[in-house]
Amino acid sequence: MVKWLENAVFYEIYPQSFQDSNGDGIGDFKGIIRRLDYIRDLGCNAIWMNPCFVSPFYDAGYDVTDFYQAAPRYGTNEDLKELFDEVHRRDMHILLDLVAGHTSLESPWFKASCLAEENDWTSRFIWTDSVMEETGEISGIRNWLRGISERDGAVAMNCFSTQPALNYGFGEVTKPWQTAADSPEAEQGRLLLQDIMSFWLDMGCDGFRVDMAASLVKADPGHKWTKRLWQQVRAFLDEHYPQAVLISEWGDPKEAIEAGFHMDFLLHSGPTCYMKLFRENPYFSRKGTGDISQFVQTYESYYQLTKQKGYCCIPSGNHDMKRMRATLDEEEMKLAFAFLFTMPGCPFLYYGDETGMRYLEDLTSKEGGYDRTGSRTPMQWDHSVNAGFSTAPAEKLYLPLDTDPARPTVASMTKDSHSLYHTVRELTALRHAHKALQGSGEIRFLYAEPDSYPFLYERQAEDETLLVILNPSDRTCECPLSRRPGEIIFSCRRDDGSDELFWQNGRLQTPPCSAIICRY
Repeated sequence: MVKWLENAVFYEIYPQSFQDSNGDGIGDFKGIIRRLDYIRDLGCNAIWMNPCFVSPFYDAGYDVTDFYQAAPRYGTNEDLKELFDEVHRRDMHILLDLVAGHTSLESPWFKASCLAEENDWTSRFIWTDSVMEETGEISGIRNWLRGISERDGAVAMNCFSTQPALNYGFGEVTKPWQTAADSPEAEQGRLLLQDIMSFWLDMGCDGFRVDMAASLVKADPGHKWTKRLWQQVRAFLDEHYPQAVLISEWGDPKEAIEAGFHMDFLLHSGPTCYMKLFRENPYFSRKGTGDISQFVQTYESYYQLTKQKGYCCIPSGNHDMKRMRATLDEEEMKLAFAFLFTMPGCPFLYYGDETGMRYLEDLTSKEGGYDRTGSRTPMQWDHSVNAGFSTAPAEKLYLPLDTDPARPTVASMTKDSHSLYHTVRELTALRHAHKALQGSGEIRFLYAEPDSYPFLYERQAEDETLLVILNPSDRTCECPLSRRPGEIIFSCRRDDGSDELFWQNGRLQTPPCSAIICRY
């Protein structure tokens, strides 16, 4: 395991919406550099930045034209290297978002593959032998594009019709045009992937979050060949870049960590029950109608299979879903963050969630965002023009700002000592100060019953054991607890004279809308 991950707290940056430095209405690398001290002071010591390479931006940069060149709207390769250097100067780390499975239709690699005359790129994408061939359903292929080239054939697409799939082979070969997962063509795909990684690691990045990591090899039951591919990549990195980190968008930590990733996200993909935490009848709502038990059952099974091998990671949200603030208010979010920052693995904080930025409904889709667009709006820094994001005219901003005069900003939150922002800072500081709350600290769930509150678990490392007590519901709740809680080291509760934490004869009474951490 890479040592720095043990105490990592990640901050996800959507670069086009974070900070504009040149007044064109789009965030950029120099803007991020300007805000690095803010991220560090928040308690985040690692960054995941969404794609920043040359792209036509039909899918917000997840359609890459040139994997070796920064998109001009963000800056130059030299600017990106400066960002790496400035991150490291603050004892922080940064991961790039790597789109491993496909390119843009405008990629010169794909354009060469479209030619009738055979060339080095002919077999680097997945083509049938005839443009009219019936393909049927193939695992890992979303759709097909036809009639776009002089080459006779239909080409496989990974996601949108602007994203042709790179060829890493097929686990089960059933057609003459399909290449095996251990074929020379598939091997060339992996070597190209390693070359891209080497380029950016040599420049100074600390690793990669890999988009759609489980989808590379097609028709691959159990992801046998996909896991083998990533194991080969990991062996390469361990030999040449042993401190490089790999994080997967997989949705199954057991498989992802077997494949060689250091961690996998528990997200809306896969049977993780993640959405029941903060979004779908959320457990952390004061309504008190949620259910934590299914999540705990799923989490514990993954945890037992992966502990000491890799991490299961839980984010506050990301660029692909509605913001947490769409379903929880700021007081409820405080309790959700008390959970996020006291769980094993590495917590991920989506930019703006620390201030309770809102999801903006009914925005016109931008760069393939569709219903995700409302979670990608500009960061709200202060009460100056465009909330401090950009000096461009409002109509030139990447996306519209929240127009509510009471919109949350960093400036307003930092002035209020009881704000969500200050709770986040307190929790990240607590995590950094206690090994029991860090990545590899043991967890034991004490009370997580169906349709019940509160939620209790222990974290333990070395000679320290901490008890986390969460009662998001708007009522006093009780549960069995064999030991009396000790000194309270963190408390977030409704300030209206409601009941205090009370233990007697093996029963714990928890105040409503509260998060409390005690020593044992």
